[in-house]
Amino acid sequence: MRDALPSAEPPPFLGERLWLDFVNTDATADGGARDAVGRGTSDVLAHFEGFLDWLQRAGSLDRDRAPGILRRADQQPAGAAAVLADARRVRTALRALAERGATVERVRLDALAEINRVLGRSAGTRRIDVRPDGRIIRNFAPVGDAFAGLMIPVVDSAADSLVTGELDRVRRCVGAHCTRVFHDGTKNGGRRWCDMATCGNRAKAARHRARHRPAPDRTPAATRPAVRPSVPPPAAPPAAPPAMPPVMPPVMPPA
Repeated sequence: MRDALPSAEPPPFLGERLWLDFVNTDATADGGARDAVGRGTSDVLAHFEGFLDWLQRAGSLDRDRAPGILRRADQQPAGAAAVLADARRVRTALRALAERGATVERVRLDALAEINRVLGRSAGTRRIDVRPDGRIIRNFAPVGDAFAGLMIPVVDSAADSLVTGELDRVRRCVGAHCTRVFHDGTKNGGRRWCDMATCGNRAKAARHRARHRPAPDRTPAATRPAVRPSVPPPAAPPAAPPAMPPVMPPVMPPA
């Protein structure tokens, strides 16, 4: 039996590159953001079914192949678990590449070793296919092992960024607690947010609150007027007891 998938939103595709979107599949990448009904973002690599679903939504896995791979995962759960463990290893290397690859050669070499490791163990045929929406994509049809080649499109995307020298355009979102990464395709290279609808709006709201927060009193203590302690008014004297009516002598009847 397959584990039930978590009730959470899948991560959005905001990286502008497949390998960056894959890096952003960690559940903590969005800083714990919640949607309108309180759901967080799930970790794509927490479940094999979630991983396959993400590959399909990314256009990296044909939907007609997915059922056969799921059946294989049911028959060989250890193999499916190994695929997830390997994908996490690749994701860790690619995150380092996204965040420090532009400036640290050791990080680039480590990521290149991971890319070549994945490429070297996968046998199959590379193709150029046309998707139903008209887009032309590169595809990899593995030979034999149903699990083989699942990570090929991701590492191919990272290899393209290395070959074309575009790592200096890879950014990390400046939003508080957000670790999403993306390719900055703007002309001036000034993109700062993974998404203006989320992190950008949260930052604007924070600036608005800061502008309208009452300013603290910065007057030096020596120049501030002394605040005299309030003295309660004197207590009123107790009220006098009410006067008693005069006692009249008894009237004697006449003899």
